[in-house]
Amino acid sequence: MTARPLPDVPTEVRTPRLLLRAPRPGDAPALHAAIHASLPELRRWMVWAQAPLDLPGTVENLREAAQRFEQRENLRYHVWNADGTELIGSSGYHALDWRVPKAEIGYWIATAHTGQGYATEVARALTDLGLRFPGEGGLGFRRIEIRCDRDNERSARIPPALGYTLDATLVNDSVAAHDPSQLRDTLLFSITR
Repeated sequence: MTARPLPDVPTEVRTPRLLLRAPRPGDAPALHAAIHASLPELRRWMVWAQAPLDLPGTVENLREAAQRFEQRENLRYHVWNADGTELIGSSGYHALDWRVPKAEIGYWIATAHTGQGYATEVARALTDLGLRFPGEGGLGFRRIEIRCDRDNERSARIPPALGYTLDATLVNDSVAAHDPSQLRDTLLFSITR
């Protein structure tokens, strides 16, 4: 059986208010600053925020992320304001399986920009891009998932607003990012084509 050819993946996606752009090592100062300014919120939900990278580590992380994007292994997008001068957050397609094809969308928004609908706008754009056929400029995913901690109410409101279905509540699926002694439940949402 011949492997399905991978679709062209845009390095930039625009929404009415935002620019989603593939990672570049030059993004490191903006990303590092946004993460460190947002640690009190990020630490509650993100394992990687428990030990954030220093600036040289962020540069190296972005080199690896750019390479993984180019190889279609992980498609991270940094979220910028429309003119690309201020980093708003990060999102992208993770847990890619090109055989199906399917992906999981993850997202975080810097604290200074939360509550403005940016995560919903980003997830909508990535859902639309992901579900469109390659001949229509999309990625042709047959399934997209969004997962979040059941207690992350803000994040959990986004998938249903975009037409995702709650497939399952995975009880005792993980541990709390900020306290591994606490078991956490994971909400699993999906949309299919």
